Amino acid sequence: MTVNSEFSDLRQAKQPVSGALAGPYGHPFHPILVTVPIGAWVSSLVFDIASRIVHRPGFLTHGSAWLIAIGVLGALAAACVGFLDLFAIPSGTPAFRTGLVHMTLNLAVTAAYAGNFAWRQSGGYPPGRGVGYGQLVLSAVSLAVLGLSGYLGGKLAYRYGVRVAEESVQAEGFRGRPPA
Repeated sequence: MTVNSEFSDLRQAKQPVSGALAGPYGHPFHPILVTVPIGAWVSSLVFDIASRIVHRPGFLTHGSAWLIAIGVLGALAAACVGFLDLFAIPSGTPAFRTGLVHMTLNLAVTAAYAGNFAWRQSGGYPPGRGVGYGQLVLSAVSLAVLGLSGYLGGKLAYRYGVRVAEESVQAEGFRGRPPA
């Protein structure tokens, strides 16, 4: 691969497939949307742990299930625009392979949380009991895998520059600084 080809691939990965659907140049929607499942699932784990500690855990077990459901819905929305960002990356590149692993991990985590939600719904909420240890462990492991996937997402943006504006555009934020 030539240098010009590499720069062409990089420029391609910075542009949205559809600005209306994936976010305009330099401001993709995917990083905004991932905050919903991350926040919901982190909070659900906190509720799960707290449900094993407090005297009346019912509100925490219910709240945790709702947070898991909100996270699954948010993850599906983030995945839709994430697919569009993935399609902007030229195939056969390290960035594309990283994107595929990132996507696969996120889909696995979303499936695990959907299964966890179904598990909680099928077992009901026994009064006076916290979230089951199996459900709590599944949430913790899912969150750890989500962290690994987030690392790969950061690598896509900060190392490979996927959907990040060109440096010449970024420099606009630093013009006009008074001399030292």
